[in-house]
Amino acid sequence: MRRQKESEKGKPHLIYAYGTLKQGFPNHGLMQELISKDDAVLLGSYLTEQPYPLVCGPHGIPYLIKLPGSGHRVKGELYAVSDDAVVGLDEFEGLSDGYYERLPMVAEEEGGGGRVVAEAYWGHRRFGEVLWQMKGEVGLREYGEDEAREYVRKEDRPGGKNTILDIVR
Repeated sequence: MRRQKESEKGKPHLIYAYGTLKQGFPNHGLMQELISKDDAVLLGSYLTEQPYPLVCGPHGIPYLIKLPGSGHRVKGELYAVSDDAVVGLDEFEGLSDGYYERLPMVAEEEGGGGRVVAEAYWGHRRFGEVLWQMKGEVGLREYGEDEAREYVRKEDRPGGKNTILDIVR
């Protein structure tokens, strides 16, 4: 079991970021803001212990899908975050709107380091498996620059029926 460092004190939640919140990606500014307020600390690069599907839905939005054994071991970043940070991340990820679910998973430090139980924002179970099937059951090992070019920020998305929930109903 990994030991908590001084910089992680007061940050009881481990959050696994695999998409737009990672360093260098469109929504990392939110993580930078949390880090600047001492509500988050980056712990490093991690992989999911088990293979999972990672796909992009409408507007280039990445979704990790809770279907263990399908897809690939997915590369992401691990953050220790405060209670306040989790509230903000839950809001950002649209938990109350049913876009994502924050659920546990096991991550392994890249390069074969320690394993941790963390939480990730999974594509909601109402559409996750359907989206995986719509993508031909072909997923990504990592959300990268090519996928990020397809991403449309929330404020730039057109109105109407354009969310994953509208597509799979």
